[in-house]
Amino acid sequence: MKIASKTVSAVSLVKEALEKAKKYAEYNVFVSLNEEEALKKAEEIDARIAKGENVGRLAGVPYALKDNFLSEEGNTTASSKILEPFHAPITSTAVSKIEAEGAIMIGRTNLDSFAHGSSTENSYFGPTLNSHDKTRVAGGSSGGSAVAVALDIVEFATGTDTGGSIRQPASFNGVYGLKPTYGTISRYGVVAMASSTDVVGFFTKTPDDMNLLMSIAAGQDSKDMTTLPDFYDEEPKTIKRIGVIKDFDNDAVDQDIRDALAHKVELLKSKGYEIVELEMPTLKYALAVYYIVVPAEVSSNLSRHDGIRYGYRSEDAKSLGEVYGKSRNEGFMPENKRRIMIGNFVLSSGFYDAYYLKAQKARTKIIEEYNKAFEKCDCILTPVSPNPAFHLGEKVNDPVAMYLEDVMSVPINLAGVPSLAVPAGETADGLSLGLQIVGPRRSDKTLIEFSKELEEANE
Repeated sequence: MKIASKTVSAVSLVKEALEKAKKYAEYNVFVSLNEEEALKKAEEIDARIAKGENVGRLAGVPYALKDNFLSEEGNTTASSKILEPFHAPITSTAVSKIEAEGAIMIGRTNLDSFAHGSSTENSYFGPTLNSHDKTRVAGGSSGGSAVAVALDIVEFATGTDTGGSIRQPASFNGVYGLKPTYGTISRYGVVAMASSTDVVGFFTKTPDDMNLLMSIAAGQDSKDMTTLPDFYDEEPKTIKRIGVIKDFDNDAVDQDIRDALAHKVELLKSKGYEIVELEMPTLKYALAVYYIVVPAEVSSNLSRHDGIRYGYRSEDAKSLGEVYGKSRNEGFMPENKRRIMIGNFVLSSGFYDAYYLKAQKARTKIIEEYNKAFEKCDCILTPVSPNPAFHLGEKVNDPVAMYLEDVMSVPINLAGVPSLAVPAGETADGLSLGLQIVGPRRSDKTLIEFSKELEEANE
């Protein structure tokens, strides 16, 4: 570690990161900077090193925090008006773990409000711009975090992935993004979207950095009953058979992405890997299932934001009913309201059996289909999104078109299996292309190790 060896100082790294954050302000990456506290922490780390004390594995490394993680540093807004201002009384488990190793948060990154979206255009603070083309979206919901890493402002950033919110912006910006096995990292202290599909993950520039972060953050947490016993440091398995989903090879997928996948497949064949063609017909129902199950959970999780206990309260309300109604109407973004309404509808009397119960049964079928697929192959290689980054404003007024962005990512969240987005080249006009490696539950480390071989196969 350069800091521990006194090659560079923590203060110099933090100052450099803050300078870059200000330099790239037009990209709208950060909703707030943590300048004073970050420099104070850097000085403390440098002082400890000067005394010869041991420091953590991330000592002095600047990072960016997606603004739906609670931390006692600054305010948590989830890029919404209704949470402005909200100073959290606790720090999330994931943040506590990485900061215990010495990582320094320089700022909070922009996201689709409450992580509802696929472009970071649904933010109260305005959209984040794509790192390669400022006329295009950064992806979402973790767009700010992806761009912070892609622009080399920080070494890594946190993200959350409910239906592709780490992998899609990673793909749009040419960085690595991991959606771990459900329950690998504690969600305690993270603003909830959909509790049965939410996961905490990271954006990095290299697989080795991802491996280090996962070894730090993974593990059971008594504050989150959905966390799994720590399995991450188990020996990774060898991948020999790679599945390719035939159902995704169609004209709905951009030709550049299909070509990138075909190129990788041919390179892997030449390296001796076995390519297995998979038929997974149930996946075509995944988007419909997702947009029933997730809004149902969203409507429940967002019910706590009512203008009474914390956050924004409408000044025009003249009764208790108006406090609820006006605060929520003024405080939530359009996509938040849309998902609340859909969720309340599918859970309402007379529609629960017709929609929600059927969706949960279909979800079980999707899980079973992945289990069968992994009997035939060790991992699956597939696109993250049907297209590269699209233009700002292109889909923001067409919810169905925006939801279709998630067609290749949401099945993985419904099944609870891990997926790693990896860079896969660029289009002729310089847009990033990404693919994802999907594995069975608890194969997170195996996927990260295999991504190194996938990277080498492209050289």
